[in-house]
Amino acid sequence: MGRATLASPPPPPVGAVLGIDEAGRGSLVGPLVVGGFLVDAERISELTELGVRDSKRLTPARREEIFAALPSVGRCWAVPLPPRTVDRAVHKGQLNGLELDAFASIVRSARPDMAYADACDPVAERFGRRLGEASGNICLVHARHKADRDLPVVGAASIVAKVHRDRALGRLRAKLGDDLGSGYPSDRGTVEFVRQAISGGGPLPSWLRASWATTERLIQRRTARPLEGFGP
Repeated sequence: MGRATLASPPPPPVGAVLGIDEAGRGSLVGPLVVGGFLVDAERISELTELGVRDSKRLTPARREEIFAALPSVGRCWAVPLPPRTVDRAVHKGQLNGLELDAFASIVRSARPDMAYADACDPVAERFGRRLGEASGNICLVHARHKADRDLPVVGAASIVAKVHRDRALGRLRAKLGDDLGSGYPSDRGTVEFVRQAISGGGPLPSWLRASWATTERLIQRRTARPLEGFGP
C-alpha cells in the first residue's frame, strides 16, 4: 500500500507514530547509532511531560533518566553502525544511504501508521521520499531538518540513539582510558588520543573511523618520512 510523502509542515500524528534520529555521525570513534521510538499519537503529550527534547540539550544523566522512563510510554529501537561499516559507506560515497537503510529497517520493524524522521539529506523532502520507498511504503513518512528539536517523538528517538552511543563510548573509555574524550574531531583531547594510539604503526584500531579527514591527516603524519631519512 503506497502513501504520499508529505513536505513541511508536518502532518498531525495519527495512530502509531514512529520517530527516528541518529547520534554520532561526526564522531572519530565508536558507532553511529540510529534510534527509533514508537508511541500512540494520544500519548505523545506524555513525552513532553517526561522532559523529552533534543538529546543534545540534555545532560548525560538526564538523558539516562528519560531513557529509563520511555518504555512506560512506547517502544525503543536502536541500530548501531560500527566504525568499519561507516568507513565502507564513506569510501563508496554512501554514508547517507547507510543511514537511510538503518532508518528503513526500524520503520519495517515498528510498522507505524506514521513516521517522522530527522533528515540527514540536505533536501529533507527527498530523504523522506527515499525513506518511504526503502521502507516499502508501509506508512506515511515525513522528514525534516531539526525534527529532534521540533517534534517530541523524534526527540525521544534522539535520546534513544544518544544513550546507546553514550554507553558505547563509556565502554571504550573503561577499556582505553578517559583521555579518549568525547570522540569528536572538535575535541583536542580526542585528536591527541587518536594520534598517540596510531603513532606506533600497525593496523588501525577497530574503534576508530579511518575514513574521517582528521584520521587521514594523522595517518599521513604517521607515515611521513623525516627529511633526514632521504638521501642527499
